[in-house]
Amino acid sequence: MRKTFSWWTAGLMALFVGMGACMPPEDETDNPGLSVPGINQEIYRLMQDFYFWEDELPVVTDFGRINDNDAFLRSLRFEPLDRWSYLTTREAFEAAFTGQASGVHGFGFQLQEQPSGDFKMFIAFVFANGPAGQDGWQRGWEVTQINGRPIMSYRTANGFDFQLGPNVIGSTNSFTFRLPDGTETTRTIRRDAFQTNSVLHQEAFELAGKKVGYWVYHSFRATAGETPTRSLEVEDSFQFFNQEQVQELIIDLRYNGGGSVAVTEQILNFLVPQAADNQVMYTVQHNQPQQNRNRTVNFRRRGNLQLQRVIFLTSRSSASASELLINCLEPYMDVVLIGDNTFGKPVGSFTLSGFSRPLQQRGLELVPITFATTNATGVADYFDGLPADFFVADDPSRNWGDRQEARFQAAYS
Repeated sequence: MRKTFSWWTAGLMALFVGMGACMPPEDETDNPGLSVPGINQEIYRLMQDFYFWEDELPVVTDFGRINDNDAFLRSLRFEPLDRWSYLTTREAFEAAFTGQASGVHGFGFQLQEQPSGDFKMFIAFVFANGPAGQDGWQRGWEVTQINGRPIMSYRTANGFDFQLGPNVIGSTNSFTFRLPDGTETTRTIRRDAFQTNSVLHQEAFELAGKKVGYWVYHSFRATAGETPTRSLEVEDSFQFFNQEQVQELIIDLRYNGGGSVAVTEQILNFLVPQAADNQVMYTVQHNQPQQNRNRTVNFRRRGNLQLQRVIFLTSRSSASASELLINCLEPYMDVVLIGDNTFGKPVGSFTLSGFSRPLQQRGLELVPITFATTNATGVADYFDGLPADFFVADDPSRNWGDRQEARFQAAYS
């Protein structure tokens, strides 16, 4: 059995809802609360208030024992289930939430083990506005050398170290490719800052008398500045599928690690059948102190799609919002999963800096697990992932929409 290993940028593996909070005014002069122990204490206070597993938190009285805020947060996590609560900067969170990349080339790749035990590297996806996309790179190109060295020369005892250097805008690397037609080319590109795209590919085609759509969706990212939170890319895609009057839709989430709940709802309202309009989409459950935030969200159908079924292409990297999308549809329509079981993240987060003056002053963002979701039939605890109906290996040697790409072929055959 061949093994594949994947690397890509901007994979959130998270599920986010937007929250608002009002902070009382206070003295912002020299404040001991901004020290490492002070921030630790603030993290602990917020976790007691909002953490989904707040009843599993350890008792902490010495906030200076761990002299690192990230390490302190990790010490609080309910490890049997929580692999995700984290601390970041507000700037980094906002950039990730809206898909702002910086200091990267703008592509993801996969290493695929060969029968000989060697590995081949393939471009898995490319962001259109990044340096790689602007240079014309495509999924399916085989990388044979990086900076003049063969791929296998970067192998170490612990995997691969490609020594691409720091994520600094303007730095360059060279890549030699073997293209699908057998020719070779070497490209040197720089790292840059750019807006990533969530829609990697879309098309519609006729199959056995039906109109089928194919949509490769990389991340549930909101468009910056839009109120309410939504994605203009999603709007454009479903305008296309409505115009094409597709009857079935193949949604490729194999590299989609999650993102915005609001964008997930936006997509669900385009997909759901007419009979499910105003029915339960999902319910949200919080911890005991936040029971007043529990709520039920109903479908508000949009568009004119009359889908007979939706086929999802999934992998162990399909997480969080990807799983919420699938789980919410299953009670109402024919849903098929092709590829592999999903990641297993039926919980999500909202940011907590809005409830903390010290975090705001330090420019920090606390993003712990704060809620769980349940679909209309009560399916909730899929921590081992949603099961695939058909197991089909990824084939990064072929581009999106290639009729010979294994998962895509399984979906339409």
